Amino acid sequence: MSRSAKTRLAGIALVAAALSLTAALQAQAAEKPRFISLGAGAASGVYYPVGRAICRIVNRVAAATARCSVESTPGSVYNAARIFSGELDFALVQSDTQFNSYGGHGIWAGKAVTGMRSVMSLHPELLTILAREGAALRLDGLKRGRINVGAAGSGARSAWRALEEATGWPAEDRVKPSELKADMALSGVCRGDLEATLLLVGHPSAMVREHIAAGPLVLVPVEGAAADALVTAKPFYRRGLIPAGIYGNPLPVPSIGVSALLVTDAKTDPELVRTLVLAVFANLEELRAAHPALAGLVPAAMAGDAMTAPLHPGAEKAYRELGLRP
Repeated sequence: MSRSAKTRLAGIALVAAALSLTAALQAQAAEKPRFISLGAGAASGVYYPVGRAICRIVNRVAAATARCSVESTPGSVYNAARIFSGELDFALVQSDTQFNSYGGHGIWAGKAVTGMRSVMSLHPELLTILAREGAALRLDGLKRGRINVGAAGSGARSAWRALEEATGWPAEDRVKPSELKADMALSGVCRGDLEATLLLVGHPSAMVREHIAAGPLVLVPVEGAAADALVTAKPFYRRGLIPAGIYGNPLPVPSIGVSALLVTDAKTDPELVRTLVLAVFANLEELRAAHPALAGLVPAAMAGDAMTAPLHPGAEKAYRELGLRP
């Protein structure tokens, strides 16, 4: 099937879904709307505008069914715990947090969030290594270096630890880690106290842009056998590209990272979840415009990428209606 034919079919499916959503909402109009909370992240980050956009779409399109309120939270781990406790109806979490919390790994041992269910996959968050010019142009150039790897428990720290283990470097070649905040790490790199600093972010990122402008710093590609092995072994990691030109980089920079996922609890009403998914997909351009990191959202990827908790039945029904699931 040609690409244009696939595009037409996708458009037809979205129109059909929009009509289905309209009929469902009309049937529910006599009911009182349910108030739902969506845990996002810090107001200064990417998760908050993503959550705000989802709630705005739901509140406009499905006001007869639901009233959505976005909540500023400390982030992914907090959100997963509040899905477990029932304090949040929906939440944004990183795919590695979903894997660990649902499976009861690491800090979640003995308190697995087995009721967590996937709703949709959103933007990638890539491991972003910023090094002093001349300090490192590839991953091996970081050996034995003084590197800011992020605070204990952070996504960047977890991703770096997994990547460094995958390199197979002997103990004497491992980096000398520091755990500074982003602004202090930047000062350390600029002074020459550090060779590089790590972030785990969606792109384009104002923080990365500021770091590179203040440095000057260069982006270190994350590729090769170690990256390949990690993506193969860990289902929550994915490959990605930092686009060319957004930070003055002439070419795309390969990396690996996690995905931002929208999740809920198994007990959430399937019709409510279906309504939310159909509302978002019928207004996908609005969601893409909510933040530059969302510009590349692809429906097929949103329906399954990087999910390690089961798909909620309401979301599964919506994706079948959209032609994204058999």
